[in-house]
Amino acid sequence: MPRLHGFTKKRLLDVYRIMAQSRKLDEKMLILLRQGKSFFHIGCSGHEAAQLAAAEVMRPAEDWAYPYYRDLALCLSLGMTGREQFLNSLARDEDPNSGGRQMPAHYCNKDVRIVSQSSPTASQFLQAVGCAMAIVRERTKEVVYVSSGEGSTSEGDYHEALNWASRERLPVIFHIEDNKYAISVHVSEQTAGGSVHDMAAGYEHLARFQVDGTDFFESHLAFQKAADRARKGKGPSVVVSDVVRLLSHSSSDDQRKYRSKKELEDDKKRDPILRLRKDCIEVGIATGKDFDKIDLEIAAQVDADAEWAESRPHPAPETATDHVYSNNTLPESGEKKIVAEKFVMVDAINHALHEEMGNNDKMVIYGEDIADDKGGVFTATKGLTKKFGKQRVFNSPLAESSIVGTAIGMACAGWKPVVEIQFCDYIWYAMMQIRNELASIRYRSNNTWSCPVVIRVTVGGYIHGGLCHSQSIDGYFLHMPGVRLAYPSNAEDAKGLLKMACRMDDPVIFMEHKGLYRYAPATTPEPDENYLLPFGQARVVQEGNDLTIVTFGMMVYKSLEAAKTVASTAGASVEIIDLRTLNPMDMETVRASIEKTNKVMVVHEDNLTNGPGAEISAIIADEFFELLDGPVRRVASKDSHIGFSPMLEDAILPQTEEIVQVAEELLEY
Repeated sequence: MPRLHGFTKKRLLDVYRIMAQSRKLDEKMLILLRQGKSFFHIGCSGHEAAQLAAAEVMRPAEDWAYPYYRDLALCLSLGMTGREQFLNSLARDEDPNSGGRQMPAHYCNKDVRIVSQSSPTASQFLQAVGCAMAIVRERTKEVVYVSSGEGSTSEGDYHEALNWASRERLPVIFHIEDNKYAISVHVSEQTAGGSVHDMAAGYEHLARFQVDGTDFFESHLAFQKAADRARKGKGPSVVVSDVVRLLSHSSSDDQRKYRSKKELEDDKKRDPILRLRKDCIEVGIATGKDFDKIDLEIAAQVDADAEWAESRPHPAPETATDHVYSNNTLPESGEKKIVAEKFVMVDAINHALHEEMGNNDKMVIYGEDIADDKGGVFTATKGLTKKFGKQRVFNSPLAESSIVGTAIGMACAGWKPVVEIQFCDYIWYAMMQIRNELASIRYRSNNTWSCPVVIRVTVGGYIHGGLCHSQSIDGYFLHMPGVRLAYPSNAEDAKGLLKMACRMDDPVIFMEHKGLYRYAPATTPEPDENYLLPFGQARVVQEGNDLTIVTFGMMVYKSLEAAKTVASTAGASVEIIDLRTLNPMDMETVRASIEKTNKVMVVHEDNLTNGPGAEISAIIADEFFELLDGPVRRVASKDSHIGFSPMLEDAILPQTEEIVQVAEELLEY
């Protein structure tokens, strides 16, 4: 059997078959689009050789893939079928990528370890790094492939990923498919010096390869070297493939508007499929008839697959909101036993983490400054590194997007990351990873992938922290489907809720008010390691008959102070409800209270406008209106940034006196 570059005729014809199938799928999907049978297409044409070269060094169902939207040929080579691609293109119910939940070409197949991809460019790089972090801890020889176009390398997440992967010598192959255009913007306008390859030169332990991506054999050699060093623990590689984009960016684009006729013709001359045919024919390993036969077979198969996919059912409308959250049964709490007379809230966090790390060997904790000997800026993680080791409790780079992005990758690989964002004021760097990745992965993968990350984050003011150490974020995240929200007000609840969060199958944002960490009124007896507090169970802090206050966090204590004043000045008894969690929110307990008092106010620390009180008030008005003898009133922070001066801070944040005033006004109705 003749060979070319180590490939047999049979193997090269198989490679050609997949390249031809990918090309024909592009063509057929565009036909279906023009017929009004689909709504969007983004093509692979011109990128096939580089992708097949990468796939040749991967072990399907063993190695991991984070492909971008042009990686059709790679996904076919890893085991996805033409029928599956048509189901995806036509948004059919049986689409294994997303069940019609995502646009076409957002690949997902758990059987062959293709992790669900979303639309934001570059976010997948950090997730691939997190997956590689899990591989290192598993001590296996798997490789993680992650790809994008050259335009995505302008995003910060790409550079954060290179930094982290290089720092830890992780087994990641970064594939940059450089077709010179990020939609319509040329690489010369995107990248300093115009070279993605040169731009990556500063990272230690990072190998770099620049290849002609239309040449299958040259590309394969580079990927083989990259895979070999990854499996040997020598670190990551970047393979920059010089490819051609034979189609417009997508079906909504027309590249003739910004590319010259000559440039387009030159790209056609570099067609990787024609090149592979030519190379094989010239050395006599195959004939034109061999390739023509494959082309005919592929054309017939693609037509048949398209016809079959068109006959498959659409997603049922009643399933539109399925898989936003997990349906898995939550663990039950054991009988609460007290093991200490009292403990403060920061120790509750620490003890919960210690206990859960002991219960779950695949739980890891990381973030900025969290490792010993510092143990976090508030000492919440003190002692954890010494007890569980640097592989499980470690410092991250100062990069919030990196922290969350890698956590997503680790979670998809079966680990339980519990990460810390030091101050909520800096969580915005990670907002893309949280909103478009973490929150949506279960939904967009049609319940194929779950990502139960816990994000611990300090929140709140009253500590003289000024603009950037005093923010509240609950209003923002209450608006985000797919993420659970906890906000404890005392030590016992903090321990029980955090332990539950560490065992849940949904992502959780766990908000810790730094003003409560060592606040005496938030001190409680300590429950034992079997105590778990379910989400969605509010606590009646104080019973009353005349007025209900719905609150959480620090405002529980402001409300208690106000209730004492109202009892003495108005002779009224106030019932105070601590929600404990904001998603899910226990509105049944709220309803039961309003049935008794007929009057309600909501007190929270976030801004008044669009804060959590607005939603809580709306629910009460919608569902409990007939129970009310007065308007739903709110007390919250002013719609302002928080000043540093105590005089300014006090004027902006809610104070006891404001709660008293509104309560007395409401009682007069």
